[in-house]
Amino acid sequence: MTRAKVAILRTRPETVLGDYHELMNLAGYRDVIAPEADTALKVNISWHFFFPASSTTPWQLEGVIRAMLRDGYDRSLIHACHNRTVVIDARLGERENKHVHVVDAHGLRNLHIYEEGEVWMDVRDAVGDLTKKFLVLNDVYRDGFLIPRRFVGENIIHLPTVKTHVFTTTTGAMKNAFGGLLNERRHWTHPVIHETLVDLLMIQKRIHRGVFAVMDGTFAGDGPGPRCMVPHVKNVILASADQVAIDAVAAKLMGFDPLSIRYLRLAHDAGLGCADPREIEIVGDRDAAAENWRFVGPFEHMTFASRMQHLIYWGPLKKPMEWSLRTVLAPWAYVASVVYHDSYWYPLKAKRMMRAALESPWGRLFCDWEHVSADANGYPQVGAEPAEAPRTGLRALARSVGILGTCLREAPEFALRRRRRAAASRS
Repeated sequence: MTRAKVAILRTRPETVLGDYHELMNLAGYRDVIAPEADTALKVNISWHFFFPASSTTPWQLEGVIRAMLRDGYDRSLIHACHNRTVVIDARLGERENKHVHVVDAHGLRNLHIYEEGEVWMDVRDAVGDLTKKFLVLNDVYRDGFLIPRRFVGENIIHLPTVKTHVFTTTTGAMKNAFGGLLNERRHWTHPVIHETLVDLLMIQKRIHRGVFAVMDGTFAGDGPGPRCMVPHVKNVILASADQVAIDAVAAKLMGFDPLSIRYLRLAHDAGLGCADPREIEIVGDRDAAAENWRFVGPFEHMTFASRMQHLIYWGPLKKPMEWSLRTVLAPWAYVASVVYHDSYWYPLKAKRMMRAALESPWGRLFCDWEHVSADANGYPQVGAEPAEAPRTGLRALARSVGILGTCLREAPEFALRRRRRAAASRS
């Protein structure tokens, strides 16, 4: 059996584009990503507002695209791929996080897989008897569930960041499939989220032509992620064809034992990848891989919202409240999330929490993204002045009102009722 391999490099704005090219080739991406197949670049948007370490960075997306084009991949066979959740507006997120600038500059297709025109298929038709091996998804979705038809036979390159998560301790390549593969009732899986990620990795390995991950750790997030974090400047990037191994290395960097994290242990034991750092080959900068950032993790300083989620999914509120999340009453939870995160936390706290990150070269690069010029290696000039938070305070509060409206309008429980009424009126 081939040993798991994870590439890691230190980087800086002046060299980041060349570093991404070197990183991907160190990890052997051309052995995994077939050039004749369509390749989805699965963008990670954990917050529609910009927050360091929360979402795919524009230089990460730029670096991956440039690397592929430099290595001869056909531009017409590469596309950005976005999913939607009931509390994250992906259209807003791709603008606020400056992904759309990158995609448009390269003339790539930009696909939102929940929008009209995208075809979804029954998972049983896509993976057959593999469903018999699922740990939990057959119990969560007793009538089955749908996955995007376009994923079958496509390559996928996940673009996560290094950060913690209040449900899974860490989040990275494995969890980046969560939004893309499951339907809009994915919150039904939260009580069994670790097992769900393992089932999704099984599906990915069956349906995709190749699976690869490129992880950005220029910023890394500690605390109650994936949103309300403490961002740190860490200047590393990682890549691997082993989704378990790259998440394990990232967890180790953050100061956690990968094999103590349930989703990683389950995937390791199932033979879906390697979560034991002793068995992972590190290529690139071994000293960078040996660092221990000693993050406190997501559970020590939880927000009010994350404490409530834990009480509902795993605590004393599970019995009286979790049932409502499977009914037409579920939008109460979406509204609560938007009000807390977008109307309260971000307007009042984000500017202070982001200050140090924004003063870094990466923060200046982000805020001046539309005006900086790149050479073959990176961004030689990122500006000398400290960057300003792009949207906080009253501007963020005002924008949250629109987000709340979108959240209610797109809630799957209400959308289903609209579809039923429309069908009845046509009959």
